[in-house]
Amino acid sequence: MNLCIIPARGGSKRIPNKNIKEFCGKPLIAYSIEVAKKSELFDKIVVSTDSEEIAKVAEYYGVEVQIRPDKLSDDYASSMEVFDYVISQNPGFKYACMIYATAPFLQVKYLKEGLEVLKQNDVCYTFSATTYDFPIQRGFKIIDNKAKMFYPEFLNTRSQDLEEAYHDAGQFYFKKVECKEKFKFDGNIPIIIPRYLVQDIDTIEDFIRAEMMYKALCEIKDKKLQYLE
Repeated sequence: MNLCIIPARGGSKRIPNKNIKEFCGKPLIAYSIEVAKKSELFDKIVVSTDSEEIAKVAEYYGVEVQIRPDKLSDDYASSMEVFDYVISQNPGFKYACMIYATAPFLQVKYLKEGLEVLKQNDVCYTFSATTYDFPIQRGFKIIDNKAKMFYPEFLNTRSQDLEEAYHDAGQFYFKKVECKEKFKFDGNIPIIIPRYLVQDIDTIEDFIRAEMMYKALCEIKDKKLQYLE
């Protein structure tokens, strides 16, 4: 028995109503709901929200809505806290998956891979990840309007000689429900997503970029190149 949880708080500050803002013709959350349903992995799909507007959209797209308590609806509640809370309110499942409401690029094959890898390995979680598009060893900060490298020893190292680094793709997290360990990267297994299918959506600039990426990928798909399959 598999449970899918899509957390969708109504109080987005930087992009008002972000989770249901129209994205390429549909509410943003619709993409997460649709990929969860299309995967046929889940016995139950729940949208956890504090918003009547989001609830109406979720119900329109055919999934169950569960209203979360106030303590999990403020700016300080983490998505993992919501994940664990909803799992506790829906007993009887062996595996649970949290899909972010802002993941329009998520593909079924990566969800399936995440669950299969979790089943086959002695870990508590699998999660979506991708590579950085620039060597992190060359990163710098700005102090008093001047650049200062984090790792100056790598200034003249060829990029191909630097170790590749990865980061959370912010699309999904699978969990063995019986596991009580809190989520952490160390010791769990990343499912690698290509960079062209990853875009964080936190600001209006992110949103515009994501729409442009999605439209471009749809055009590629129309040309029978199966990037979006």
